Amino acid sequence: MVAPAVRLPVIDMAPLLDDAARADGDGAAQVAAELDRACRQQGFFYVVGHGVDPALLGRLEADSRRFFARPEARKQEIAMARGGRAWRGYFPVGAELTSGLPDQKQGLYFGSELPADDRRVVAGLPLHGPNLFPADAPGLRSAVLETLDALTDVGHALMKGLSMALGLAPSYFADHYTRDPLILFRVFHYPALEADSRLWSVGEHTDYGILTLLRQTGPGLEVCVDGEWSPAPPIEGSFLCNIGDMLDRITGGRYRSTPHRVRNHSGLDRLSFPFFFDPAFDARVEPIPGCERIVDDAAERWDGVSVDDIGSTYGDYLLRKVSKVFPELGRDVGIQLESGSEGGLS
Repeated sequence: MVAPAVRLPVIDMAPLLDDAARADGDGAAQVAAELDRACRQQGFFYVVGHGVDPALLGRLEADSRRFFARPEARKQEIAMARGGRAWRGYFPVGAELTSGLPDQKQGLYFGSELPADDRRVVAGLPLHGPNLFPADAPGLRSAVLETLDALTDVGHALMKGLSMALGLAPSYFADHYTRDPLILFRVFHYPALEADSRLWSVGEHTDYGILTLLRQTGPGLEVCVDGEWSPAPPIEGSFLCNIGDMLDRITGGRYRSTPHRVRNHSGLDRLSFPFFFDPAFDARVEPIPGCERIVDDAAERWDGVSVDDIGSTYGDYLLRKVSKVFPELGRDVGIQLESGSEGGLS
């Protein structure tokens, strides 16, 4: 049963982007307080005043729609299997799994555009490398890469605000985790489902990392707040943000990752653009001093899995998660899959 839309906070983050203002000034401090309340109470919030050019987002949407309108054979020219360890490219409807079940969406995986001589590419680290773009779609390439740059700036600014919200130095997350963040970006296309369909566009899950910024073109997203599912529709000019399991972990549960899911019964195709701003691949993730978890809440979580069980680095943890979304790619890079439910990257 889905309740009426819950009132998620709308936060004007502009003071965090104002280079002329002190990071700990009154405006930034007010934003930090609003972020703290949102992360404690809902785990989801909208941001405005982010500075991202709406014309850029319009280009991204138009070029994405053109790509998904292509025949399947042409889309498969940049299939994820061609992206190797970088895990980039296209996947068709049903190829991505959430909790072991196929999602009713197709999509494109992108990440930071890295040259062949980057140390992480040379070392063969999964999730690092060049992106795959159609050779005849330069507009999509430029729109994606410009969006990655713009949202990376937004991510850094929000992490400054979250550092302050936790009573830490504004540079705490940059100094410990996100100076060189792991950036993952998705473009998802959700076909309209039949009104009586029991399928899910994306099943229930929480995100893996620290922070997600989402642009969406229509309804369908639902969030679980205080045990009730509620719509989280798009708001013009905003990004919908949510925190992931890693922020839940390192804050000892002060900030909780919130389950969400998608079922597109709108009668129209839906696009979403989730941007994941996460710790560096080799970052060792430890609780923030003073935020150690007192009680393991695994039994209360949607998947019954403790967020404290992550392995030695963020990269170790993320690879185990992502390899359950795409088991075949996981086997290709020699990742040992574990039992249990996992959420999708959406």
